[in-house]
Amino acid sequence: MHSGFSIAFIGGGNMASALVSGLADKLCPMSRIHVIDPNEGLREQWRARGAGVAAAPGDALAACPVWVYAVKPQVLKEVAAQTRPWLRDSLAISIAAGIRAADLAAWLGEPGRPWSRVVRCMPNTPALIGAGVTGLAALPGVAQADRDLATSILQAVGEAVWVDDEAALDGVTALSGSGPAYVFLLLEALIEGGQAVGLDAAQSRRLALATLAGATRLAAESTEPPAVLRERVTSKGGTTAAALAVMNEGGLKDIVLHAMQAAARRASEMGDEFGR
Repeated sequence: MHSGFSIAFIGGGNMASALVSGLADKLCPMSRIHVIDPNEGLREQWRARGAGVAAAPGDALAACPVWVYAVKPQVLKEVAAQTRPWLRDSLAISIAAGIRAADLAAWLGEPGRPWSRVVRCMPNTPALIGAGVTGLAALPGVAQADRDLATSILQAVGEAVWVDDEAALDGVTALSGSGPAYVFLLLEALIEGGQAVGLDAAQSRRLALATLAGATRLAAESTEPPAVLRERVTSKGGTTAAALAVMNEGGLKDIVLHAMQAAARRASEMGDEFGR
């Protein structure tokens, strides 16, 4: 734990809570975490956890060497303007979907002199239980020390994967950012399907959850690609082959591909819509 380290979260919602749960007493004590949120109820929750709180930016923000913007993309420009007067020499980390690092840098800097210390991240909701994965990209001038610090912060709630081209974060958004929702939809379908073939709701849920968890763990720990693992489960003329034939006829892979392309397009559109 780095006792001298402090961090500000601008926005105190679910993702900020997840990150703090991973950080507290690891990278820094709760007493050195400062949360800014206009919601009084959220501030009370943070205060009860031992964090410093404020309804709006103030002098306490200037003392934090790292700022994490955990607000919705449509309000990030306004929030950046509100926090800018207290910016001294801090690393700015954004987890707002779609908003490009260069835009945040421009909002935090001066005309012709954008802020150079900006890292953009795309975490996902399993971070709430410490099982997330985050894609990260930095402005070209960001020092390795800042990249390492951002990695440490995001690794507190799961894995961290850097991409060299910020545009790839739209792909990260489409895969891991939105991906939990795809898995939850599949989980819904498995549970409903289990009930349709004679299981009760509790049995279906337990079997579906264990199947997804076990298959994912097997894939993670195996040296074989998923296609080979799938083939090993699929006996010619057997039950799995019958099920997969229906999925292939329905174009499951194409549906997933088109869905991810739509998500990536929307991420790019959000950057255009809420940026500059």
